[in-house]
Amino acid sequence: MAQKGVQLDRETFSCSICLDLLKDPVTIPCGHSYCRNCIKGFWDGEDQKGIHSCPQCRKTFIPRPVLEKSTMLAALVEQLKKTGLQAAPADHCYAGAEDVACDFCSGRKLKAIKSCLVCLASYCEKHLQPHYDSPPFRKHKLVEPSKNLQENICSGHDEVMKMFCRTDQKSICYLCSVEEHKGHDTVSAAAERTERQRELEGSRQQIQQRVQDREKDVKLLQQEVEAINQSADKTVEHSEKIFTELIRLLQKRSSEVKQQIRSQQETEVSRVKELQEKLEQEITELQRKDAELQQLSDTEDHTQFLQNCPSVSALRESTPSSSIKIRPLRHFEAVTAAVSELREKLQDILREEWTNISLRVTEVDVLLQEPEPEPESRADFLKYSCEIKLDPNTANRELLLSEGNRKVTRMDQLQSYSDHPDRFTGYSQVLSRESLTGRCYWEVEMRGEGVGVAVAYKNISRAGGGTECRFGFNDKSWALYCDPDSYSFIYNSMETSISGPASSRVGVYLDHRAGILSFYRVSGTMTLLHRVQTRFTQPLYAGIRFYYSYSDGATAELCKVE
Repeated sequence: MAQKGVQLDRETFSCSICLDLLKDPVTIPCGHSYCRNCIKGFWDGEDQKGIHSCPQCRKTFIPRPVLEKSTMLAALVEQLKKTGLQAAPADHCYAGAEDVACDFCSGRKLKAIKSCLVCLASYCEKHLQPHYDSPPFRKHKLVEPSKNLQENICSGHDEVMKMFCRTDQKSICYLCSVEEHKGHDTVSAAAERTERQRELEGSRQQIQQRVQDREKDVKLLQQEVEAINQSADKTVEHSEKIFTELIRLLQKRSSEVKQQIRSQQETEVSRVKELQEKLEQEITELQRKDAELQQLSDTEDHTQFLQNCPSVSALRESTPSSSIKIRPLRHFEAVTAAVSELREKLQDILREEWTNISLRVTEVDVLLQEPEPEPESRADFLKYSCEIKLDPNTANRELLLSEGNRKVTRMDQLQSYSDHPDRFTGYSQVLSRESLTGRCYWEVEMRGEGVGVAVAYKNISRAGGGTECRFGFNDKSWALYCDPDSYSFIYNSMETSISGPASSRVGVYLDHRAGILSFYRVSGTMTLLHRVQTRFTQPLYAGIRFYYSYSDGATAELCKVE
């Protein structure tokens, strides 16, 4: 019966949150008692809700109650402690499947709080006490609880491995050092730990410095994110304002044209109606005179007739011929044509400038990183290979496309291509369908003489035989012209001669962002022919040109490289 009373006391004076004896007990308004820190921590978690509750009965309190110490409970708990009655271990004090259990507990084992590297055992708080009280145990090495203590035992000699073999880089016991590891560079495990600890600290310092550096970088990047967002928002705002102003301007001009047309319409209609009224009045007068003449004509009295009949000349003067001339199709059709012409001009401007605007957007690059190295081997170049096809709408009529628009042949007969504003009319040239940005690589296989490999902006001129259309002879295109025994690179009509045997295959490498354009002779090896370092302001397009009049039958093919 006495034992049952003790058990009752334990339950009565335990905190339902930590399941231990009450520490600094407080009683809340509903009558339940808790450790001050336990209920304080529980309510701290409910502060955001604004309502605080009792963990047992769930009664709520607004506002948060002030905690007052329960003097009576505190005195009773202290009396229990003096009598030696301790609270039974709570469930969370017992070892679970993932915990390290005390090796000396019988029955249900408690969680270990330390492991001893000398005893190779783990202890709960109670069984660990001798390591603190007994002098022989005080020299033992205590560590955080570990399940791997048996790994410290040598499997061959069943001894604790207190040595380390630097030759074989493994932990060994003393017997190992005088047997199979005899003659090896061996030290105590503590000495090796000290050395590695020093190296570890050095590594940690480096890591910590890198962490600090990266934290600075992160802060800079965060600032850059804010700057990008602010710049983008400001640019969007300004762009919308500008486009809104353009729309308003067009609407204003539309209203003005409409008003002019209606005003002119009113003027012209008024003039026509005024003349129409005059003519109608004249018709009425003429009809009246005709009736009078008809009446005179019907008179049987010859004398009366002759006296009242006007002269023939007077009759002719009173009937003038019509002077009205209508100009057909000269109303407002010319205005429609002028507005249509304006629309075409605006569309051309928008089409040309839109590429520049888009490129300015894609050129935004705030990360100041080191550029990637240029490829060296052909395998490196092939990592950036891209599939390119030629655009039939750009092909001169002397060119025939085949092989899925990857191959072009110079023909002696004109092809029946339809008219297109993108078509080259004066030179045997063609551009790719795909635009090229980023890092790209492609190869061109050539047969015959007079083949040029080029890149160009989309807004290069197309019509006529001027230099503004010819690859390499303007500031919108770069071209490598291939002869049997030499090459020539041309940009903006400036020519650079390149000696050396020609190859049937030329490789082109483009790093648009870095402004690098390189041409290579592809044979057994990659040989650099010419390299351009510039700043590209628009996406580029691959081009082919046949530049000899006798190049009929010559071909160039954009290769499928793997």
